[in-house]
Amino acid sequence: MNIQTSKEQELVLCFSAAWSRIEKRLDSSLGAIRGVSLAEYRLLKALAEAPSSFASRVDLAHAVGLTPSGVTRALRPLEKLGLISTAKAKRDARLALASLTPAGQELVQDASAVVDDTMAAVLAHAPLLSPRMDELIEMLRELERQAT
Repeated sequence: MNIQTSKEQELVLCFSAAWSRIEKRLDSSLGAIRGVSLAEYRLLKALAEAPSSFASRVDLAHAVGLTPSGVTRALRPLEKLGLISTAKAKRDARLALASLTPAGQELVQDASAVVDDTMAAVLAHAPLLSPRMDELIEMLRELERQAT
């Protein structure tokens, strides 16, 4: 059977394959060196970048593309490890706010260096991409905005 592949299909399949390989490599590097997954790093990084260093589960879900319940499940082990803490919001006791602990802040800094090093190694094998990285980042941000 000969099925035609459109440019749109080719784009999504290539993007998915590339992301899958990068994600596995980052998961492996982060897990071996800092003991966290890429998904956990993304949550911790989103907390580190949150205004006043606090974020609700809804805000974190929006930042990393998970559901609020998915964020709740992902944050539990990080809280048990002492990387984040949660507190009730002053204005609404039903709202829990997460924040990084000092250990969490240190982990984000260390893990960010691991991500930088891993991506530098990946990009070393993609000479056409490196000089156009800013352009690619902007294109992906545009795609993200349009896909929501």
